Formats: sequence, C-alpha cells, structure tokens
Amino acid sequence: MTLNDPVAPLYADLAGDCHVSFEFFPPKTEKMEAQLWSAIETLTPLQPKFVSVTYGAGGSTRERTHNTVARIARETPLAAAAHLTCVGASKAEIGEIADAYWDAGVRHIVALRGDPPEVGGTFEPHPDGYKGAAELVEGLMQRHPFEISVSAYPEVHPEAASAQSDLDNLKRKLDAGATRAITQFFFTPDAYFRFLDKTLAAGITADIVPGIMPVSNFAATQRMAAMCNTQVPSWMGRLFEGLDDHPASRQLVSATIAAELCRSLYGGGVRDFHFYTLNRAELSFAICHLLGLRANISLETAA
Repeated sequence: MTLNDPVAPLYADLAGDCHVSFEFFPPKTEKMEAQLWSAIETLTPLQPKFVSVTYGAGGSTRERTHNTVARIARETPLAAAAHLTCVGASKAEIGEIADAYWDAGVRHIVALRGDPPEVGGTFEPHPDGYKGAAELVEGLMQRHPFEISVSAYPEVHPEAASAQSDLDNLKRKLDAGATRAITQFFFTPDAYFRFLDKTLAAGITADIVPGIMPVSNFAATQRMAAMCNTQVPSWMGRLFEGLDDHPASRQLVSATIAAELCRSLYGGGVRDFHFYTLNRAELSFAICHLLGLRANISLETAA
C-alpha cells in the first residue's frame, strides 16, 4: 500500500440503512431514574425499532420493570418491549403480568427462561409454572398476539448440555411463535457469523439480531462474560490497560472497539443491531452515528 492508494475510510458514506434497538434496566434510585430517562431522550431521535427493559434475576424487578415499560409506552413514541421470565411465578401469575402489559399498550415481550435469584444457583421451574422459554412463548401467544423476542447464545449457553442441544432449544422457542432471537453479547465477528451458519443449517430462518455491548468497565465486563460463556479476546484487555483513571480515553477506546465490531458485521450483511446500553446513551449513540444513522430532530424532545 502506498500513500496514494484510494482507500476509503471504514465509515465513509454508509447508507444509514441499519435498524437498531436498545435495552435498558429498571432504575433503583431517583438518580438512576434521571440517568435512564436522559438516555431514552438522547436515543429516541434515532427511531429504534423498539426499546426493551430487563427483568431482574428471580423476577426481583417485576414492579419496576412494569412501571418503566408502561411509562415508555405512555410518554414516548417508542415501541416498548418488556422482559418476562419463568422464574418464581406460576403460569397464572405470568398470565396476569402479560394481561397487564397488554392493557398498558405493550405489544412486545422478550421471553426468557431467566436466572435463579442466587448467583450460581440452579434454575428450578415453579411447580405450576413454565419449564423454559419455549413453553413461555407458547403460553404468551395463547394469551395475546404479542410480538416476541427470545435469546440466543453464539458461544453456547453456559448451562447447555451441548452446542447442539442449545441450538435445538433456540429452534423450539422460534417454532413456538417467537419473531426473532437477540444474541448474548460477543466480541468477535466470527462468533456471530459461525453461529449464523449453524442456525441456517438447522433450518432456522428467523432474524438473529446481534447484541452489542459497548465496554464501559472492562473488569465488570469480564465478570459478566464469565457468567454467560462469552469469550473476551486477550487483545481487548491490553487495549484497556492503564485507562482506569482516564474515563474519557476509556470511552473512546470502548466506542472504537464496538464500532469496529458493528462495521465488520455490517460488511457481512447485518442490518439490525441491538445495543445493551447499561442506561447510558453516549456510546450507543456514537456507534449508531458512525453506522450512518442520523437523529430525527423533530423527536429530540419527544421523550
């Protein structure tokens, strides 16, 4: 390569033909609530397909999740999706929760088996509950015609007996009526594309949307990755070395890593991205901007 070679910048003149969605978690304090709504206000002009709100382990945030989702549906132009799990609830209780969401105008559920209340614990179905996400999807579809998203694990769910059994479980969830799968976060394009090849070979034709998590805290990310069987490349740790006391530089490095991942996925044909925002807007907004999305000014104060 010479200095005169016409090499276009990675992000030059992208078509802006991506679709995005954002995930938030329900706030615990007034300060966290202010941060959440600031993030929602910032990201709303990007016109996401939907925004979702998580559900704590063992259903521990049930009321806060419902209140947050209902407020988004009530006060913003966004399509709100509520996470719902099988943990610690009977089929009747889950049915009541689903009815309450439907009555609040929520038409999209992210249906998950869910984590046990204790870290490292084993999932035990409620005696009168659903045994897993596939049954939950089926039960929700019998209740109301929800749009339903489910989870997928490119690097295999940590509790799966094998990669094949994990793939079989994903197919059951989609065959039960789910619209799409959203992946657990990952850090290399190959992890996603290898998984996509496997889903296609298994006869899965539903959208497999990559879940993107910009790394704002590397140590915390390592802990989360270990819990969900996500591989963290060694080069990533080296890039964050020495940045603990330099938050602005850490943000730049984080945005660069996540944007490069998204650009590689885009180059492979991906046009849908789901961002795990951790209730912060800046990194997700910057990455979307690099991907060619532009804010709709008329929506900037809508939230």
